[in-house]
Amino acid sequence: MQVSQTISAANELLAANPIDPQYLLTTFGLFGVWAILFAETGLLVGFFLPGDSLLFLAGIATSATGAKIVGAPLSLTGMLIGGPVFAVLGAQFGHFLGSRYGRKLFDRPNTRIFKGIYVEKAEAAFEKFGPAKAVVFARFIPIVRTFLNPVAGMLGMPAKQFFMWNVVGAILWTDGIVLLGYFLGDVVDENFPIDKYLVPGIAVIIFLSILPVLIEMIRNRRHKKKSGDAEPTSDEAPLTH
Repeated sequence: MQVSQTISAANELLAANPIDPQYLLTTFGLFGVWAILFAETGLLVGFFLPGDSLLFLAGIATSATGAKIVGAPLSLTGMLIGGPVFAVLGAQFGHFLGSRYGRKLFDRPNTRIFKGIYVEKAEAAFEKFGPAKAVVFARFIPIVRTFLNPVAGMLGMPAKQFFMWNVVGAILWTDGIVLLGYFLGDVVDENFPIDKYLVPGIAVIIFLSILPVLIEMIRNRRHKKKSGDAEPTSDEAPLTH
């Protein structure tokens, strides 16, 4: 009996799908969501975890009808409070690793899991938008939200300054997506085909998430263009007498 239970547990572990948000919710519940938020934002190996889709589905599961659809009732209070807390803790830990170990934290050969281009994208976002906006915007961009935190520490962003914008970004990201899922779960019936609409729903969320980044990029481009047009050329330089 004990051997069969051990084999069953091993099979269940091997069948675990770390990128299936519904599996994660039904298996690990609220504490699992908190742990994944910490890992995705604080550990470099956590970049593949399904942060956006997990938050969205968790939000659906906090409503009465949505909990029946997902198969895992969650506490709305626990998500709205615990979600940002563990997202902040994870990002702050990532910042600490970057400030503690510097660039050698990323000095490893490219593999299928870890690629230097991820770090380059994080650095580009940090330099393009500045420290404050980059920390907030990164929350809404998969992969970047994992690598930007240690990059911010590596580039010398003060821990207190990082913490302030870390909190702002964490609340906007976690609570925003959770509430969106909650309100959706509150208006659908029990026969709502969650599997059919989950992927399109996440695509919309990601688009809305990166919209502020796109707007900021367009503004910066227009500002540079205006600045370039305003600079007088040698032919336009005023004549001196």
